[in-house]
Amino acid sequence: MSDIITIGLDLAKTVFQVHGADSAGRAVLRKKLRRMQVLMFFSQLPRCVVAMEACGGAHFWGREIGKLGHEIRLIPPAYVKPFVKRQKNDAADAEAICEAAVRPSMRFVPVKSEDVQGAATVFRVRELLIRQRTQTINALRGHLTEFGEVVPQGAANAARLSTIVTVP
Repeated sequence: MSDIITIGLDLAKTVFQVHGADSAGRAVLRKKLRRMQVLMFFSQLPRCVVAMEACGGAHFWGREIGKLGHEIRLIPPAYVKPFVKRQKNDAADAEAICEAAVRPSMRFVPVKSEDVQGAATVFRVRELLIRQRTQTINALRGHLTEFGEVVPQGAANAARLSTIVTVP
């Protein structure tokens, strides 16, 4: 395993696929790993390039595997798709990731820190809550219109909706 230069890692919920290639691009390793085996496996490998699709969990695994001394490359999934040679499965995806990672013109996504990911999560959750609040207010306004109660648009009028709906 000392001649492994590049590893394509296909992430999943429980079983990950690993595809390792040497400097000539020949496959020298194909392996399935359970989630709990991933860090132990990479801690025993000599330093190499580990490529993954930039998807859910990729930044976490990028940080953790990077701590072991490996160079991490995250690739947008749309850039990996053209390299899949045969039917879509996890092993074929790992091979395609490995091949895409060594392309000289390939663009990569930087691994996000926990702080950056946390801030993005807060922002996305806030956006979701605002959308849901707007949907709820609009739905309630629509239903009340059928009872002859017309309330102006906007979250500022939510209190009026509440007083109309509240049973005395």
